Order: sequence, then structure tokens, then C-alpha cells
Amino acid sequence: MKKITAIYPGTFDPITNGHLDIIERACRLFEKVIVTIAVNPHKTPMFPEDERKEMISLTTSHLKNVEVDSYHGLLVRYAEEKRASVIVRGLRAISDFEYEFQMSLTNTKLNPDITTIFLMPNEKFSYLNSSLVRELASYDASIKEFLPDVVYKRLKKKLARR
Repeated sequence: MKKITAIYPGTFDPITNGHLDIIERACRLFEKVIVTIAVNPHKTPMFPEDERKEMISLTTSHLKNVEVDSYHGLLVRYAEEKRASVIVRGLRAISDFEYEFQMSLTNTKLNPDITTIFLMPNEKFSYLNSSLVRELASYDASIKEFLPDVVYKRLKKKLARR
């Protein structure tokens, strides 16, 4: 069996149970999964990069084949640097598909040896994303079921300081 390294990129601001579901399933498919924070200079995240990395590390510590990292720049170049041949993307809804399909085709054009695969989260997480969780939390809605416990506590603490 060929040993395959996969990259699961995202902003993870913060990591949700939907992300964790995708990571756990990717870990069953690939020898190594690099969960990497895509640093976008045009976005202002709620959590700084180092804290997001720490939260991902804490929530994936039970998975022995996960590495946590971050990158700046083109994902394909990062994948080449890490010798990864697969990019994992989560698809929550049809609305995600057009953008993800476009990115997949672009990445294939840049490097045809890197394959993008799409994993759908468990249906209970299919509508969930970090932006929605942050917005719900800002209105003091119940979000505990959407986040790993350590992330839930940090988000509540951060919002209490605002």
C-alpha cells in the first residue's frame, strides 16, 4: 500500500466538531494528515495563529497521524514542500461545491500530481462553520455541541473579555 500524506487546510477560527469529524475520517484514509492553518493576510481572525494551532493540537491529540502546521502562500506549493499528494476539503452543502471545485481545478492545473478529495461531514455538522459559531457565540447562543470542549472554553473566555 502506498503511503500517502494529505493536507487538510483551513482557517480553523476556531476548529469545530465538523472540522474534527473530517480530520478523524481523513486519518483513517491516509498515513499522515497535516492539518494546516491557511494564513490569509486579508482576514482578521478572532484567534491568533499560534492559539489556533494549539487548539487544533489539543483536539487532535488522540490521533497519532496528525501534524499541525500553518502556511502562507499557495497551498499547492506548501503541499509540494510537505511531499503531500492529496488535499482534503470538506463540503458542507451544495453552496460550497462551486468554490471548492474551482480551487481544485486550479490546484490541478498548478500541479497535476496533487489530488483534491472532498469529504462530507456527518450530517449533524453539515451546516456548521466557524463564522456561524462565532456569530452565535457573540449573541450568547448555546454553542457547546458545535465545538470541542477546550475550544468552547476558550471562545467563551475570549468573548467575555470583549
